[in-house]
Amino acid sequence: MRDLLDTKLARFEELERAMADPAVLADPQRMSAAAREHGSLARLALKYRGFLALERQLADLMELGQGDDYDLRAMAEAELPEIEARRDAEWDALAELCSDDEDADRTRCIVELRAGTGGDEAALFVRDLFDMYRRYGAERGWEFEVLDASPTELGGFKDLVLGVSGEDVFRSLRHEGGGHRVQRVPDTETKGRIHTSAATVAVLPEPEDVEVALSPDDYRKDLFCASGPGGQHVNKTASAVRLTHLATGIVVQCQDEKSQHKNLAKALRVLKTRLYEHERQIEHEKRSAERRDMVGSGDRSQRIRTYNFPQNRLTDHRINESFTLDQVMAGRLGLVIDAIAEQERAARKRQMAAPVRPSG
Repeated sequence: MRDLLDTKLARFEELERAMADPAVLADPQRMSAAAREHGSLARLALKYRGFLALERQLADLMELGQGDDYDLRAMAEAELPEIEARRDAEWDALAELCSDDEDADRTRCIVELRAGTGGDEAALFVRDLFDMYRRYGAERGWEFEVLDASPTELGGFKDLVLGVSGEDVFRSLRHEGGGHRVQRVPDTETKGRIHTSAATVAVLPEPEDVEVALSPDDYRKDLFCASGPGGQHVNKTASAVRLTHLATGIVVQCQDEKSQHKNLAKALRVLKTRLYEHERQIEHEKRSAERRDMVGSGDRSQRIRTYNFPQNRLTDHRINESFTLDQVMAGRLGLVIDAIAEQERAARKRQMAAPVRPSG
């Protein structure tokens, strides 16, 4: 971990020098990229600087404690416990920062909700999940934008792609990814039988434009007519856009807007996010394995939560805790998110605890 911290601090200081370089200052794109990376490293690098300062202070006090001057030795012995306690606290904070997702502080993310088994009931459940996230986000001042939607005749959604922005958006929603199961009596059920349906959620950090290089030569663009419930045409012009990334085969489409240009802009946002996530998964494969041990992989096929309406109970299977369902659906999703975060912190502390390198 010390090697990682040294590397991060060295890069932070390199970026500090770069941002004062006239050649970088004259290039807006380079300056923007440097400033963004500098900002992403600042929290960790500045805390590590403070930790190193405490280590140097400890080394100085230990040296004084071994000297011949009685008064200086007494002063050093009196101050040592406090400085050691501060250093140890800083180390714990650094351990948590190091093990945290490097995208945790992003203020924009893409949330994809898809109906699974259960037909119309699963599509209605997607709508209910959307409402739950919107209510939770409203209390936090988040903004929601529909990037693509496939509505059904009963008012649900087969697929729903959202852009969400605001403070702590990705940090709060990152563990929502996975399979969500619902147990309830559908409105269309005449005999009162409980049905089980499912939906999947994916939460992806949305990158800045400079973080993903994407040119028109990298993808194929197909245009088609947008359609609504039952296959009805929303409009008769080819305004819907489908993009296929040639290198990875990733396909995205947007048809929510009547304007082809607006749909293209939204599709590009989703494609860049998917590409960023693709690279992120490759780069952090080992780290993902560690996180699976903490709170689950977040894989779309994994069932992470059950919403049992007859018993008014929501159970998160990763932490084996249950919550009052109607409260969570009304927007108090923070009860679940906070419980997951607390368990993750405890697991992180166990995994990241390590002896501090000797001073001096």
